[in-house]
Amino acid sequence: MGKLKLSIVYYLNALPLSWGFMHGEERQVFDLDFSPPSRCADLLARGEVDIGLIPAIEYQRISDLQVVPGLSVASKRQVKSVLLLSKVPISEIKSLAADSSSRTSVCLLKILLRAQFKIDPVFETLAPDLETMLENRDAALLIGDVALKAESDRLYRYDLAEEWRTFTGKPFVFAFWGVRRAAGWTDATVFEKSFEYGRSQYEEIATNQAQQLGLSQDLIRTYITEHIDYSLDAENMEGLRLFFELAREYLLIDTVRGLEFL
Repeated sequence: MGKLKLSIVYYLNALPLSWGFMHGEERQVFDLDFSPPSRCADLLARGEVDIGLIPAIEYQRISDLQVVPGLSVASKRQVKSVLLLSKVPISEIKSLAADSSSRTSVCLLKILLRAQFKIDPVFETLAPDLETMLENRDAALLIGDVALKAESDRLYRYDLAEEWRTFTGKPFVFAFWGVRRAAGWTDATVFEKSFEYGRSQYEEIATNQAQQLGLSQDLIRTYITEHIDYSLDAENMEGLRLFFELAREYLLIDTVRGLEFL
């Protein structure tokens, strides 16, 4: 049998989870695919990959998935890389463009706008270019590395994890490893080892990504050590369950099923 296919999100915030698969002892375990979150979910849904770091909301949309326990891409307070950037105060937004790479963040934003701010603007999906997104629209949703690099001094800036925390008192889970049941993979320890290697290589990641992204090593180090939380602990699970319930309440998904772990 050939190796299973693993889809890795190529954003900075996912690299510590994947570093062992890319550079450590686990690099021979899977065949690797590198995709943005939305494509990762689509490949998994179509069975073109066996395992993927999927947007959290896609667990409710893709059948027969299991979840690797204990690991996620989450934020306890500010995430810094999921941003609503607006030309007007949030209460005045009538139209916005959403990053086409995003699924979970779009749902999160729709919930916040309706539940907390009592508005329901027109959404469009566009490639993540801030200038183009704001050309004929009030606001733009950016995620990942593009959001980290966005120049927003003249714009209203809303960090969605921070807004969620203010609204619910809970952290927010953006992504986790989803495994197709048909793949037959049952070993969660390989994912833990990949992350442990990544966590031991934070300085290497900061150096590497500073060159790749044109950001300072200090910013990258702070981002992956303080703003991103890689656990799926009890508090994160509470936030995730509430997100799923509100997504159903606002008709963004049809039903809610509990996480089934490996």
